[in-house]
Amino acid sequence: MAIVFGLTTTYMLAEAGGGFLTGSLALLADAGHMLTDAAALGLALFAIRYAERPANPRKTFGYHRAEMLAALVNAVVLLLISIFVLYEAWRRFSHPPKVMSIPMLGIALLGLIVNFIGMRLLSGSAEHSLNVKAAYLEVLSDMLGSLGVLAASAIMITTGWYLADPIFGAAIGLFIVPRTWKMLKDTAHILMEGVPANVNLQLLQEEMLRVPGVTTVHDIHVWTLRLDWTR
Repeated sequence: MAIVFGLTTTYMLAEAGGGFLTGSLALLADAGHMLTDAAALGLALFAIRYAERPANPRKTFGYHRAEMLAALVNAVVLLLISIFVLYEAWRRFSHPPKVMSIPMLGIALLGLIVNFIGMRLLSGSAEHSLNVKAAYLEVLSDMLGSLGVLAASAIMITTGWYLADPIFGAAIGLFIVPRTWKMLKDTAHILMEGVPANVNLQLLQEEMLRVPGVTTVHDIHVWTLRLDWTR
């Protein structure tokens, strides 16, 4: 997973640079999409490493909440990137600029290769670990984004229809928003010590009342320490 994280992050930076160089909004949007996946992979690694750290007198719950703080920052940054991509797409719809389509095509092909390598590295362990399976699905979504950029560049090379770039860029930007919003909402819910979605307080109280010797249950507090990124 660490190798895949390194590949994804490196290509994400290269794609962002290529987006600025070629003038392609689709590349910049896909770089933002890869940033969401790099963040998810990084958080998965972070969770694996920090889950091994024992609690201590100053951190009685351990270090899981650090993962939530990182996720909150990532979600806010990604939403800002999505807003920029969608605004830029709207601005380009009326006057789509020319894009260096051939370099854009080369970068998209490189993305397919990187994502294919990542999928191959993760495929062997995906069935044995939920964290690895989640990472595998993130890389698969990266491949779909690369295919979108590839399609946009192919259309522009063959037809000269530069409107394809903001259309595909907006589509990728819209793909990022719901995933990022869910991450932001779930993370804020955990930091506010909300009740986990899979816990029914009423049923919990009824089960506790069935325990011999228990006459009443009151002042129940149920919360979680960290998000299950594999859901």
